[in-house]
Amino acid sequence: MSMYFDIGDETLWNPSNGAGRLFLRQVEVFEAELKLPSGIGQGKYSGDPDTLEVDPVVYAEFVRGLVAWHCRTGHSVILALSEGFAATAVALARRAGIEMEMPEPGAGHVSGGVQYDVQVPGNPRTTSAAVAAALDTRAREMDRWMAR
Repeated sequence: MSMYFDIGDETLWNPSNGAGRLFLRQVEVFEAELKLPSGIGQGKYSGDPDTLEVDPVVYAEFVRGLVAWHCRTGHSVILALSEGFAATAVALARRAGIEMEMPEPGAGHVSGGVQYDVQVPGNPRTTSAAVAAALDTRAREMDRWMAR
């Protein structure tokens, strides 16, 4: 069995049920964390939980918010926990034709800014530019592994 993430008649991703369910549960976590809707909902076959429709406008805002949030954190554990999901979300967005650019840090910017989840000791070498580059690389890898 598998799931379908569609825009109209185009299937963006056709993961196994296990991978699809895990992704959807993570969507719920990050919707709550970011206070943004994802734009992923019931597909055209109402009552079929394995067919999901992606609203590209809402999903674009969600993924851009996710990427900005991910690239701002300087917390190594949060980065590790969120990188795989963020990379998958970016790959799906790119398949949907959503322009995804990694955020540019300000001059001398070290990842974080105002930090609510402070890691002690911190890693002062983790810049938002390095985090963004790693996320972009991971998203390109994910795209190769995501079945259509």
